[in-house]
Amino acid sequence: MTKVNQSTLQLLHTRRSVKAADLNAPGPNSAQIEQLLAAAHRVPDHGKIGPWRFIVFTGEARTQFDNKLKNIYQQNNPDASETLIAHNSRLLSRAPCVIAVIASPNLEHPKVPQWEQTLSAGAACQNLLIAAHALGFSAQWLSEWYSYDKAVDTLLNMLPNEQIAGFIYIGTPSQAPQERARPALDERVIYWNNNEDLA
Repeated sequence: MTKVNQSTLQLLHTRRSVKAADLNAPGPNSAQIEQLLAAAHRVPDHGKIGPWRFIVFTGEARTQFDNKLKNIYQQNNPDASETLIAHNSRLLSRAPCVIAVIASPNLEHPKVPQWEQTLSAGAACQNLLIAAHALGFSAQWLSEWYSYDKAVDTLLNMLPNEQIAGFIYIGTPSQAPQERARPALDERVIYWNNNEDLA
């Protein structure tokens, strides 16, 4: 009989995102960050390509990167209000640890389509969320404007084939996460039968 790991199922069934603004210290320490990255490294990876890489922001590095994001935001939005400028001057500082996941597909691979490699990078983001939950933290997967800005790409030394899959914000929630309404599962699932019309 197959062994059922109820604790893993419980972990998956209870994971939910917490807004980055509600994530406080303490965040993961160095050893825990290594555990997070090891979990992200275990995602399905057709062809053993490893089509992703990670950039970790902790401590003062968050402030330094925030200052650069603020400058880019102001250049892109010269008429922005002081409120918006202030918000965009502390983006990574919202949580004690932020991990950028960079999709880095091999565009010349003869067998594995780019789409499959991009999905693998997305799976790395999800594994980070689950691993953070397993370690007792909360997290949020964000993209926002700085995931799609060429100046930010240059700042992160990204290659032409690379794209930011997301920034994973990790920390301790200011209050216990509350469950939220989700789409009805039975409205999203069908069991295919060759003799039935799926329309």
